[in-house]
Amino acid sequence: MRGHRGLVSTSTLLIACANPRMAPVVLLRLAEFFYGHRLGLLAKLCSMLNVLVFGLEVSPQVEIGGGLFLPHTVGTVIGAARIGDNCTILQGVTLGTSEPDMGFTVSERPVIGNDVLIGAGAKVIGRITVGDHAKIGANAVVLRDVPAHAVAVGVPATIVARPAPEKQVGE
Repeated sequence: MRGHRGLVSTSTLLIACANPRMAPVVLLRLAEFFYGHRLGLLAKLCSMLNVLVFGLEVSPQVEIGGGLFLPHTVGTVIGAARIGDNCTILQGVTLGTSEPDMGFTVSERPVIGNDVLIGAGAKVIGRITVGDHAKIGANAVVLRDVPAHAVAVGVPATIVARPAPEKQVGE
């Protein structure tokens, strides 16, 4: 609750949880919790509720760091091996395997670093690593690793901006 100071009432907290940007994250966290406690049916129920209500498909097996922000969820499919802290994923994004995978083979799925922004409609397919603080442009199709602090755009995605090399002390 950015910008809020003071005590938070129960009604304020319930209203925040019903927010369409917060509720899908609450559901995916519940699915993750149930999956971790070997309650697969409840995990699947939470996942299906996310699909039906918010159009967001997330496997409960995905390891997701704190601070996930999903401003718009419709058409988003998250089947990554891992998503780091403080990531923003816009609508219509697909994170998944390059081959049909009826199970959940972690070795075939993308790994997303911390503080990554993934633009609307982007596709990250296969065992791709997206480095910390990277940005993926809208509708990009990422088929190769994206280094930390880089910007990738296009079909197939190419790196258009790389971080400047850090200067050594005394230069």
